[in-house]
Amino acid sequence: MNKFDYMEKHGFEQLVYFYDKTTGLKGITCIHDTTLGPALGGTRLWNYKNEDEATLDVMRLARGMTLKSAAAGLNLGGGKTVLIGDAETCKSEAYFRALGRFVQSLNGRYITAEDVNTTTRDMEYVNMETDYVVGLEGKSGNPSPFTALGAFYGIKAALYYRFGTDDVTKFSFAVQGAGQTGYYLIKYLLEHKAKKIYFSEINPKHIERMNREHPEVEFVDPDGIYNLDIDVFSPCALGAVLNDETIPKLKAKVIAGTANNQLLDEVKHGEAVKSRGILYAPDFVINAGGVINVHHEIRGYNRDNVIRDVKKIYDRLLEIFKISDKEGIATQQAAKIFAMKRIETIGRIRSNFIP
Repeated sequence: MNKFDYMEKHGFEQLVYFYDKTTGLKGITCIHDTTLGPALGGTRLWNYKNEDEATLDVMRLARGMTLKSAAAGLNLGGGKTVLIGDAETCKSEAYFRALGRFVQSLNGRYITAEDVNTTTRDMEYVNMETDYVVGLEGKSGNPSPFTALGAFYGIKAALYYRFGTDDVTKFSFAVQGAGQTGYYLIKYLLEHKAKKIYFSEINPKHIERMNREHPEVEFVDPDGIYNLDIDVFSPCALGAVLNDETIPKLKAKVIAGTANNQLLDEVKHGEAVKSRGILYAPDFVINAGGVINVHHEIRGYNRDNVIRDVKKIYDRLLEIFKISDKEGIATQQAAKIFAMKRIETIGRIRSNFIP
């Protein structure tokens, strides 16, 4: 991977590799853009095949965080950390305290939080070595319920735009992934009496939990989730699930879920979804509930204010859908225009020197 070419192409500011010999911690922090404020993004722990795979993932995720924060109206930039290792064996107090020291070394340019395979408990260890961490217990806590809440309101917006009603009782859903955000999204759909819900999952513990708690939610094989005759497909696991192989299989009229980087190729597959008449809710807009939640921790946490701001995802998506139709472009491109316009405007008003 030619990292500098990729950084130049997409406007990245910083890519930092770090290693701790005591704990074996290996990771990469990427800061994409800090025009609006410090870069915020969670720490993901994953057993990557190689360093290039980890690097590409952290860079894509960091760039997505820039767009997410900008589109959500937050004064934050985009960043991300990935740790390379097996979550079942490498985690410990020392491991995450070592991570905290590397976060601290960035001197506030980057703020971290939990992500895939990391928890609020892990972030407490990080917090022992740095103040630049959010999503802590006793403050904003686990952001997943708020990510799912934002996705729920985003789904309602997409239903309204596509069908003229946002009454979820009239529609069927397929949720891909039921670990964190997918689990909470299913709970919101059940609370509002969705007509039918299917789910897929690869973790036996999560399958067992869903079957035990909500037997009315029907499990389907992960490979079969794309073929279901449903109204809404909700990707809530890892990214790149919308690609050459899966898009032709989809029968859903709406794609709206919490996963990051759902389109393998933003341009090609954004157009492919559009050409099939499927309304796609751009991932970095619909899944912003979690970052909105932790942003309030920086400002002074009030849960009612968080919920109020998360609900704004509904109107934000309606605006993006209108841009898409007016300009004749895919919704992902419309969302990027929406986000970049804010970054450019705020960047210009900050161009004058004020001591």
